[in-house]
Amino acid sequence: MKFHHDNISPLDSRYASKISALRQNFSESALIKIRFDIEIEWILYLCTQLPKTFKPISKESIKKINAFKNNFDNKSVLSIKKIESTTNHDVKAVEYYIRDHFLKDKVLATYTHLIHFGLTSEDINSLSYAYMIKKGISIFINDLNKVNRSLKRNSIRWASQPFLARTHGQAASPSTLGKEFKVFHERVNRELNHLKSIKPLAKFSGATGNYHTFKIVDEKINWVKFNKKFINKFGVTHNEYTTQIEPHDWIADVSHTIMRLNNIFIDLCQDVWIYISNDIFSLKLLKNEVGSSTMPHKVNPIDFENAEGNFGLSNALMEFFANKLTKSRHQRDLSDSTVLRNIGLGFGYSALALVSTNKGLEKIIPNKSKISYELDDNWEVLTEAVQTIMRYEGIPDAYEQLKNLSRGAKLNKDSYMSFVESLDITIKSKEKLLSLEPKLYIGISRNLSKS
Repeated sequence: MKFHHDNISPLDSRYASKISALRQNFSESALIKIRFDIEIEWILYLCTQLPKTFKPISKESIKKINAFKNNFDNKSVLSIKKIESTTNHDVKAVEYYIRDHFLKDKVLATYTHLIHFGLTSEDINSLSYAYMIKKGISIFINDLNKVNRSLKRNSIRWASQPFLARTHGQAASPSTLGKEFKVFHERVNRELNHLKSIKPLAKFSGATGNYHTFKIVDEKINWVKFNKKFINKFGVTHNEYTTQIEPHDWIADVSHTIMRLNNIFIDLCQDVWIYISNDIFSLKLLKNEVGSSTMPHKVNPIDFENAEGNFGLSNALMEFFANKLTKSRHQRDLSDSTVLRNIGLGFGYSALALVSTNKGLEKIIPNKSKISYELDDNWEVLTEAVQTIMRYEGIPDAYEQLKNLSRGAKLNKDSYMSFVESLDITIKSKEKLLSLEPKLYIGISRNLSKS
């Protein structure tokens, strides 16, 4: 990868190789290319679907236009950018680029009047961004699935690994490591399914969304249906009811969904970070990796820290997109245009964080000796089980008795056994409690992990 020292975003330098697919998808070159494709497809659509209304087109001319379309490359982008430096209008630059090419051919020159016919620039942009974000979501979901598979693997791998759970940072009823990862896996699944269900929307209805330019040509044509069919070719849903701009509510939905996913993963990263800090997890040693510039012994949870920071950056952007893009003065103002150019950054920082999260998940190993020590050192967590049995057997002050015994105090195996032996409960219940120990008091967490 060529290093560009003057890039302002680390997504285009330090982290570029980690999110290459998203960078390509959301690049300015990609935006120019999809605008170009839409303009070309629109000419062909008008001429092939409504030849009597517009102008018939020969197979030879279609072949020439498609060759022009398929040969679009970086030189084409640079040519369009050069035109834009004069027009100061990015969509108009694409139109002029196509016109200039058509004028070089006597036959194609007769079709220049149909370039961008009936459209406002926002029609092109609306469909372009919808198509681009749709592809971006697909790429993002691939990254998301990699992490979610890791969560699933860990939930199964450690389904039977008990550990001391904590609430409010204090010792609580044991769980299994697998079940804790299963919780995150299911949370991600819910948001993933919602993300997949969001339909990208675009408009294709002219300056104020009322199909003026189309009706004035031929009012007998059902232009809503006709334009809808064109938009559907790009896998995008037609929003029939808009101002000059598509209102972007669906982009807000995407942004909020990614924010919720980011928050789930921040929760995961913080939990795992604390597990590592408390020696519940150890980190695999990588021979050439440096943990600290001054302390050679250190192996830091840097992947989870890196992920947390980048999820936060994505959240800040996505929150702004959702709040900003859904508001526009009257028919439109241009502030959404400059904001939309940054939409890829929201995806990029989250995708980068997913890469770091997955890398971190591949490094963690349960520290079984520390886990066993914590369980054996906290027999007081079994007071919940004792209280439940006492309540079941009709003892009304069970909670109070256990509170006096254990609150703020440490129980060990002997004191636990002595207390259970002293209880006035059935032999069956007493045997059940006497056979219990912290590592066995895990409910159905093993089954939940594997479900």
